[in-house]
Amino acid sequence: SLALASAAAALQQLAKDGVKDYKRTVTDWVISSQLPLKMATASSIAASIASKTKKKHFVAQKVKLFRASDPLLSVLMWGVNHSINELSHVQIPIMLMPDDFKAYSKIKVDNHLFNKENMPSHFKFKEYCPLVFRNLRERFGIDDQDFQNSLTRAAPLNSDAQGRTGARFHTTYDKHYVIKTITSEDVAEMHNILKKYHQFIVECHGNTLLPQFLGMYRLTVDGDETYMIVTRNIFSHRLPVYKKYDLKGSTVAREASDKEKAKELPTYKDNDFINDGQKICIDDDNKKMFLEKLRKDVEFLAQLKLMDYSLLVGIHDVERAEQEEVESEDNEGDDEGESDGGIGTPPDSPSNTLDSTKPLSPGEFDPTIDVYAIKSNDGAPRKEVYFMAVIDILQHYDAKKKAAHAAKTVKHGAGAEISTVNPEQYSKRFYDFITTILS
Repeated sequence: SLALASAAAALQQLAKDGVKDYKRTVTDWVISSQLPLKMATASSIAASIASKTKKKHFVAQKVKLFRASDPLLSVLMWGVNHSINELSHVQIPIMLMPDDFKAYSKIKVDNHLFNKENMPSHFKFKEYCPLVFRNLRERFGIDDQDFQNSLTRAAPLNSDAQGRTGARFHTTYDKHYVIKTITSEDVAEMHNILKKYHQFIVECHGNTLLPQFLGMYRLTVDGDETYMIVTRNIFSHRLPVYKKYDLKGSTVAREASDKEKAKELPTYKDNDFINDGQKICIDDDNKKMFLEKLRKDVEFLAQLKLMDYSLLVGIHDVERAEQEEVESEDNEGDDEGESDGGIGTPPDSPSNTLDSTKPLSPGEFDPTIDVYAIKSNDGAPRKEVYFMAVIDILQHYDAKKKAAHAAKTVKHGAGAEISTVNPEQYSKRFYDFITTILS
C-alpha cells in the first residue's frame, strides 16, 4: 500500500505537470504491478487525479471569453473548447471499441460568474461519442486545433434559414463548418447508424458525398435541451453561390414556393431545375468519379433503410463574380453595401455568405477545404463551379413514412413520382435522376 501511495503521489505530480493520459497510466501501473487490488481501486485513483486536473483545466479556460448574442451559442463555444482540450489529454486508441459508440462526456456548471454578460450561470454540456467523432474528423482531414478555432475564436454566424422540422442553422465565423439544431429523434438515429457510418467512412477513406459529421452535442440552458450537430460546409467559404437546388429525383410538388422564390437566394427544386434547362457541365473524369461516389453512397443509405435525402447543388458563376469584384473595386471608398448573392435563406440548408478573403484567382478553390467543389468543363456555356453533396440522410423508412407513401399514392396515382417511396426504390430513382442532369 505504501508503494501504491508513492506511485499515486508521483502520478499526481505528473498530471500537474501536464503529462497526458495520466488516468490510463495509473490504471495500467496498478494492473501491471500485480498488486491484490480490484480495478475499482485503480479507477478510483485515476478519477481522483482527474478531478484535481479538471479544476486546473476549468480555471485555464477562464482566460478565454466566449461572446455570442445567443447565450446558447456561448455555451456551445465554451463546451467545444472544453471538450477539445479534454480530448487532447486522451491517448488516441489503436482502434475504436463498441463502447465508444455509446459513450458520452458531460459537464454541469453551476453558479458560473465568469463572463456572465454572455454566459448563463447554470448550464450543462454533453458531447456524444467524443472518440468516434474525433476519429471521423481525422479521417476527413480536419485537425482538432483548427476545428476548435473555427468554432470558438468568434461567434458563429446566424442564418435565417430554417429546416423543414424547424431546424436552425449557423455557420462558423470562417464558414468552414455548419452547426444545425436537430431533434432527439435525430440523435437516436445518429446513434443507430454511427457504427456503420464510421465503417463506411473508413472503407471509402473519407471520399464521399455524404454529410461529414464532425461532432454532436446536447446543451441545457434554463432547463431547455437543445441538440446540435456540426458538419463540414458544403459551400465554399470564398466563392459565393448564385443559384441553389435541392434535388430528390421526384416530380410531385417539387417546385419552389412563391415565398421561397422571393428570397435573395432561393432554394429551387426538381421541376425548377428541369424547367430552367439547367445542366451540370463537368468533364468525363469528374463525372465518372462523382457518379461512383454517389452510387456507393446511395447503396449504403438503402442498406440502412434511409430515404428522403437530397442532392444539394450550389452554382458559382465565375464571370459574375469577376464582374462584381470589378464593380466593388470601382466603388471602393463608397459606403459599404450588401454583397449581391452572398446571403441566402434556403429552407433545408445553411446560408452562404461572402468571405473577406479573396480567391487567388477567379473560380479557384482549395480542394482540401472545398471538398465538394467541381469545376465546369471547357465546353460549358458558362464558366462555373458546382458544389454538390447529399444532405438530410437521417430519415428512416418507418411506419409514418409508409403511411405517407400510401396516402400520396392514393392522391397522385400509383405511377406518380412521389418522394415517399421505400429506400431501395428511392435510391435507384435518385441515382438515375442525378445521372440525367450531368453533361
